[in-house]
Amino acid sequence: MPRMRVVQVATKGGPFELVERELPEPGPGEVRVRVQACGVCHSDSIGKEGLFPSVPYPIVPGHEIAGVIDAIGAGVIGWEVGTRVGVGWFGGHCGRCEPCRRGDLVDCRNLRIPGVTYDGGYAEAMIAPADALALIPDELSPVEAAPLLCAGVTTFHALRESGARPGDLVAILGIGGLGHLGVQFAAKMGFRTVAIARGQDKEPLARQLGAHVYLDSRSQDVAAELARLGGAKTILATVTSGKAMSAVIPGLAVRGRLIVVGVGMDPIEVPALDLIGGSRSVVGHASGSSIDSQDTLAFSAFSGVRPTIETMPLERAGEAYDRMMRNEARFRMVLTTGL
Repeated sequence: MPRMRVVQVATKGGPFELVERELPEPGPGEVRVRVQACGVCHSDSIGKEGLFPSVPYPIVPGHEIAGVIDAIGAGVIGWEVGTRVGVGWFGGHCGRCEPCRRGDLVDCRNLRIPGVTYDGGYAEAMIAPADALALIPDELSPVEAAPLLCAGVTTFHALRESGARPGDLVAILGIGGLGHLGVQFAAKMGFRTVAIARGQDKEPLARQLGAHVYLDSRSQDVAAELARLGGAKTILATVTSGKAMSAVIPGLAVRGRLIVVGVGMDPIEVPALDLIGGSRSVVGHASGSSIDSQDTLAFSAFSGVRPTIETMPLERAGEAYDRMMRNEARFRMVLTTGL
């Protein structure tokens, strides 16, 4: 039987292990993807540390997968061997639960997630449901496409669903793995883009990414500065600090929205009057379905949005993961298989 290399976690909280497995065959409704690149995301800790009770061990992490279809299971329509595809956080839906029946596929109550509910992309090949696939444009390399399938779709889809229109003031809170893409998307969508980060040293990067205004949260009252600019129609919160999110809410315009995509452990706190007085709102946003990922890739290809990445070979997955978890990556770690 043909073999493949994978990096797995055998037990909850266990170490990464590079092992060989038999090359799997796709079942009905599935395809096999030869993985060329896989991004390393903070959410990979869910599989690594068993943060969801349903993680099946041993598990292969990874949900930012770029590769090529090399086998197709029975009943798959519309996909061909040799097609360049990506698989993101959205790894398939049940089609039966109420959110699915209403078209909210990413909120499926039985959502399948690569690297969490089934084996993901820290591997030379993986099996994915056909409904999880997104086309990768020719203009994007595998290492560029991979982070766009999680960090990319999360920020792109949140911004296009935000209600902001071209010319509106839109702020991106944080310039990291999510935020450096959020600034680019906001500027390319025609928003008057404000980048918010800690320290003046981030300003040159923010300007390079397309920000029209830079605010230093260390030395400036960000909410007051946003209000002085007319108020933000949207603030996209990519940081993991509830305190930092709370501080910017008064900078929202009337009917402005704080959209939360960064996952922090401390609570977001806001006086009721800050919401009621301007009919403001605080909302969460999940990443997006496979077609949202495909839209993200297509928009990035023609607009020039690209992730800033560091690459490592598959066998150094543990090193790449540790670097990401220490917030030392600039800005996304991507594993390569050499295929």
